[in-house]
Amino acid sequence: MAESEEELKSLLMKVKVESEKVGLKLNIQKTKIMASGPITSWEIDGETVETVLDFISLVSKITADGDCSHEIKRRLLLGRKVLTNLDSTFKSR
Repeated sequence: MAESEEELKSLLMKVKVESEKVGLKLNIQKTKIMASGPITSWEIDGETVETVLDFISLVSKITADGDCSHEIKRRLLLGRKVLTNLDSTFKSR
């Protein structure tokens, strides 16, 4: 996370440099950025970094505008599915 575009570029370059020290390579094609405000597209080592409006982090969907309604609906559906699967258990004697 970064407060500014310059700070984000600096952090990404640090990750790239430190990764290379231990033999890892940062794949810019798989690297994406998400901003809460307008951001221009930019490049790292001549490769364009893709800007996205949302992404899945672990199990939660994160959006640039902070909308969590999709996540709430998804979790409600998961809960309903579990209860439906337990329905026969609740009704058995």
